[in-house]
Amino acid sequence: MTEPNIVDTKPVIMNLEPGTYYWCSCGFSANQPFCNGAHKGSEFTPVAFEVTEAKKVAICQCKKTGNAPFCDGAHASL
Repeated sequence: MTEPNIVDTKPVIMNLEPGTYYWCSCGFSANQPFCNGAHKGSEFTPVAFEVTEAKKVAICQCKKTGNAPFCDGAHASL
């Protein structure tokens, strides 16, 4: 696989607690938007990100963002 799978054409809005998270960059995880290891054997790797305080975030699901893992509106051009 050379292109990520587009999971959705809009972000998922989530309330996240402090911690380290791993965003699925390949789009094949069954645990979207988080990595479950489905990328193994491909050129994709999960994107680790830290949340330092509880907050609401918009996580990219089109996998085209330039600000991974957060939505930057790239889905609007799909």
